[in-house]
Amino acid sequence: MSSLYLLIGGNQGDRKALLQQATDLIRQRVGSVVGCSQLYETAPWGTFDQKDTQPFLNMALHVETSLSAHDCLLECLAIEKELGRQRKGDALPSDTKRVYSSRPIDIDLILFDEEVISSPDLTIPHPRMHQRRFVLQPLCDIAHDTVHPVLKKTISQLLSICEDNCSCSVYCSAL
Repeated sequence: MSSLYLLIGGNQGDRKALLQQATDLIRQRVGSVVGCSQLYETAPWGTFDQKDTQPFLNMALHVETSLSAHDCLLECLAIEKELGRQRKGDALPSDTKRVYSSRPIDIDLILFDEEVISSPDLTIPHPRMHQRRFVLQPLCDIAHDTVHPVLKKTISQLLSICEDNCSCSVYCSAL
């Protein structure tokens, strides 16, 4: 079995219900959910295409899975689509400033065992996780001593040095 950490979130519709539905589908299709963070309400991160974007609800999940990282990605993308996520095109070139959009659900693969994966469709560990408080805070609830396989720091150490000042506050305890 492999250890997978996911961040799930969204800012459209019934945010809490969508996180519950995503968690249930992850249990059915990806693996056993053995850890779940509190729910955090966070301000939108980055540049958004709408001025009145709602806050996100985010949570981290620890999943034990027999699937490969790539198969986990395919299942998570299918779950997003089933729950109403519509992606706008492919990834942008690295020299293009990314513009984010509101979404009912987003499922990001953050860590997969101690693997470092760099392929056209999947990068693990998540390449910007250490720059985002909304990722590190919930992840710290369930994986504070887990070591980032590239940066060689624990999640709690990364959170303590994170320069992201975006609002990230507890919305409620775990689902």
